[in-house]
Amino acid sequence: MLFNFLFVPQSAQCEVFEYKHNEGDRYRILSVVKEDVYVNRVLSHRAEILNRIAVEVTDVKNGKGRHKAVFQTSERIVYDSASREVQQGTAGFQWAREYDSVFERDKLGYLTIDPKYYMPVVRNVPVFPERDLRLLERWNAEGHEIHDFRDAFGIEEPYRIPFNASYQFIGDRPWKEKIYPAFSVNYRVETRPPAVRGRLWPKRISGLFNQIVYWDRELGQAVAYEETFRLTFEMSDGRTIEYRGTAQAEFIESETLDRKKLADEITGEINRLAIPDVNVRAVDEGVSISLEDVGFYPDSAVMLPGELAKLDKIAEILKRYPERDILVGGHTALAGTNEGRMKLSTERAKAVTDYLLSKNVRTADRIVIRGYGAQKPVADNNTEEGRRKNRRVEITILEN
Repeated sequence: MLFNFLFVPQSAQCEVFEYKHNEGDRYRILSVVKEDVYVNRVLSHRAEILNRIAVEVTDVKNGKGRHKAVFQTSERIVYDSASREVQQGTAGFQWAREYDSVFERDKLGYLTIDPKYYMPVVRNVPVFPERDLRLLERWNAEGHEIHDFRDAFGIEEPYRIPFNASYQFIGDRPWKEKIYPAFSVNYRVETRPPAVRGRLWPKRISGLFNQIVYWDRELGQAVAYEETFRLTFEMSDGRTIEYRGTAQAEFIESETLDRKKLADEITGEINRLAIPDVNVRAVDEGVSISLEDVGFYPDSAVMLPGELAKLDKIAEILKRYPERDILVGGHTALAGTNEGRMKLSTERAKAVTDYLLSKNVRTADRIVIRGYGAQKPVADNNTEEGRRKNRRVEITILEN
């Protein structure tokens, strides 16, 4: 994980590192995980996981910063051995979960957090000794990971995996054509945990994690990390599940989005281009462009030909804001089963995403797909007019 740091040079060979917290600080982190998943040592699938993290320091007392954070996760399967389907990295990311978290962190990096929270996953990493650090100096500290195994194994509580991390201050290293002071962080997992309530539970867990973390001397801020990992679970049903992969994360600097100004700008363009059945509004996530009553063939995710001209105009508007990622959300009226509505809304959001990708509005890693079914109606489902408004696709220009 990435957090605010204070870098204080002491001499040519000795430096002090401490966490620095300022009330009101806001920052964002973007990470991408690429992993291969093996079941009984046979490749099951390859996946990419996209994590967007927004953090605000809400209070500082006695050197501890109280952090309020939102973690948004999305993923895509780039290869599935069952279907032998290869996506070639062109599909958008499918929304997975959103997590809220509140925690305190002291100046050395130790975390205080309620056990109910699933995020952050890696805790007490990195932490610093209460002394000056010399080039190539090593130190060790305990940490732990928290995993969400509700979907995979039916384990309802946050699942804790302890470890002991080995650190080394390795001096200046390059990251994206710049030079930063860096740390290596390595830890091995080897445990036989007790059984827990769930459909399945791990009987043995082993793994190896190697990270390099980069810091900015002038900003006093972590700018990135990169990691390789391998984590294996021997499960209670006899199966072995293994995750192998890489991860990268970086601190994202972006101007605060003026939602009202952007909504007014886009509304003006919608009116100028005379695009029908489109509403624009500021929302918590950013600015939403709602395409009401998007024309699809009945019970299908295939768009009617007339809708493409509308999307062409929307695509040109979206290209004017290339620094912002977008969320494409599908919505249905209240008809059929909940499962059917969720499936159809997701497929329709994906159809719109695929078209936007074909128009080079964003690259695939800059678009997230989410199906809402009938969970967020904007009108009365008891009337035809209301159902028409609820059958919509919303394209949201995101704050982060």
